[in-house]
Amino acid sequence: MDWSRESAVVTGGTEGIGRAIAQEFSRRGAGVALCARSAERAEQVARELGKSGRTAFGAGCDVRDETQVRAFAERVRKAFGTPTLLVNNAGIGRFAPLTETTVGDWDAVMETNLRGMFLVTREFLPAMLEAHRGAIVNIASLAGKNGIVDGTAYSASKHGVLGFSKSLMLEVRKQGVRVIAVCPGSVNTAFHDTSPHNPNRDRILWAEDVARVVADTLELPERALVSELDIRPANP
Repeated sequence: MDWSRESAVVTGGTEGIGRAIAQEFSRRGAGVALCARSAERAEQVARELGKSGRTAFGAGCDVRDETQVRAFAERVRKAFGTPTLLVNNAGIGRFAPLTETTVGDWDAVMETNLRGMFLVTREFLPAMLEAHRGAIVNIASLAGKNGIVDGTAYSASKHGVLGFSKSLMLEVRKQGVRVIAVCPGSVNTAFHDTSPHNPNRDRILWAEDVARVVADTLELPERALVSELDIRPANP
């Protein structure tokens, strides 16, 4: 895979797994466009990536907002042309017993983790289909396969990410577009700052581990498709 020929879009690219993926793609030679709700943070991370001489672009975008997603996509196309890689990483968690989960929290999780993925994918997919080339990576979670205490909203949303990914994979695979769902276990990021679960952070995954797995998977020949991938701590 010649990464210098690749241009990638990474949502939620200013921290955690998203930032690590943007850095790994850039290190391998790809151009990277990243977004986050904070335009200032997105632009700062892009400047940091650009110091290595790679092409990088950052912009503010709330992936839940259709108008903002369209505006971001238009800016990406002007800066890079047609992206060849899309990583839907933007996501949030709200953790509480179901009886204490508010409608606002439920909607925020679903709108970010599912609606956002749908809107961004719908915006960038047509050009990939036209080119008969591209890859879409959706960051799910092991919580998308298993229930977790106080995680009804989060787990339900990540089950949805897997369902979306499996269906889209079948829809577009014959048109040259690969869809890959990645299911990390516990990762040492700020996500756990607000989670009721308190893993041993010295023993769980690092964001860089997930980023490397994503990049290595994309380097498989285009005839090969890893449609779903679990990555978990070896000995938490």
